Amino acid sequence: MHRHGYKGRKFHRERDQREALIKSLAESLIIHEKIETTIFKAKELVPYVEKLITKAKLNTLHSRRQVIKGLQTVSSAHKLVDELAPKLQSRNSGYFRISRTTLRRGDNAQLASVSFILDDNKVNEVKATPKPKTEAKPVVAKKTVAKAKPAVKAATKSKEVK
Repeated sequence: MHRHGYKGRKFHRERDQREALIKSLAESLIIHEKIETTIFKAKELVPYVEKLITKAKLNTLHSRRQVIKGLQTVSSAHKLVDELAPKLQSRNSGYFRISRTTLRRGDNAQLASVSFILDDNKVNEVKATPKPKTEAKPVVAKKTVAKAKPAVKAATKSKEVK
């Protein structure tokens, strides 16, 4: 049998069970902002949620309804549109990080952690702010020293002239 035109993993489930699984994982990821699941489920989950985030960033009524359709509860959809999408506005894609964790004890399946990449912007801002402070201090110190020396010399010369 050929494999042409078949897309996605089946996870030994029927179509409606697969869709429910992905929706449930997506909702858990949005609510908790980090989940641990098998590596293959994580790889199927990330493109699904990235498409939802792209719709949520538009923040229109139609896009909000599409996001609600893609998730199981309305509250998680509102959290995605109102809280998470504005934080991810600067990114075009790559909203998630998948990192392998441990092997599951029962069946030795490879587990992975899926989390949002939200803190990279904060780290860059924190790193950028101390640099100007350290550069500004030596420049200010040199200017004050240069101004102080001629004033002292002028005062000593005026005393000698009298």
